[in-house]
Amino acid sequence: MNRLRGRRAVITGSGSGIGRASAIRFANEGASVLVVGRSLENTHQTVEMVRAAGGIAVAMVTDASVESNVADIVARCIAEFGGLDVFFSNIAIPGTNTPLLEQTVQEWEDVYRINTISCFLAVKHAGAHMVAQGSGSIILTSSAASLRANAGAISYSASKAAVNSLAQCAANAFAGSNVRVNAILPGLVETQMTRKVFEQARAKGIESKIGHVTPLKRAGQPEEIAAMAAFLASDDASFIDGQCFAVDGGVSSTHPFGRIAL
Repeated sequence: MNRLRGRRAVITGSGSGIGRASAIRFANEGASVLVVGRSLENTHQTVEMVRAAGGIAVAMVTDASVESNVADIVARCIAEFGGLDVFFSNIAIPGTNTPLLEQTVQEWEDVYRINTISCFLAVKHAGAHMVAQGSGSIILTSSAASLRANAGAISYSASKAAVNSLAQCAANAFAGSNVRVNAILPGLVETQMTRKVFEQARAKGIESKIGHVTPLKRAGQPEEIAAMAAFLASDDASFIDGQCFAVDGGVSSTHPFGRIAL
């Protein structure tokens, strides 16, 4: 498919995982992609993968939680490709499982800076350009952990709940501009952030139990999140704005519980 032909896109956190899968998917759909990551090696590897598949991509190594850097990201995309049509804000850190009463302000500030403020900066700087041009799609990575307790660290879940609200508020702030803002809420997917969970399960021989609380009885793949991002970036989603989409194997459709073997 070529739903994104001619689109100019930024994807942050695209050195691995969901971001890498999205860069490949966007390029396969016809977009020119600015691949943004913090690791020089990983970011350039993603660009090489996109180009090997016949796509167009350029690397930019920077921290997308710093405002001046995000302004530079937008400027770089415009300079490289002549414009900016899609900004997928996709960086995150997990927080810690320290008991709530022992958590520090520093942890919360760090988690909110990466998980929430990075999304605000994408909305602010990409949004300014898109409003001026009269079109654009901003996509924010949230998490299914934003919906209920016990699906992630407390600071992480709270920061992602704030991303959901940001998507709704920004969509309304941009009313009438033809700039859409939506959020994707992935469930458990193997990425650099969650790799430890998967590796521990494999070491214990219980990998088959990963994702067993979802109706689909499995974990997700980065490509499945990328598919939703490509949809939201495209004109197929032209009437979708201010929404939060759980792509989580159905886990948020219920309250997971452990089954007792009889």
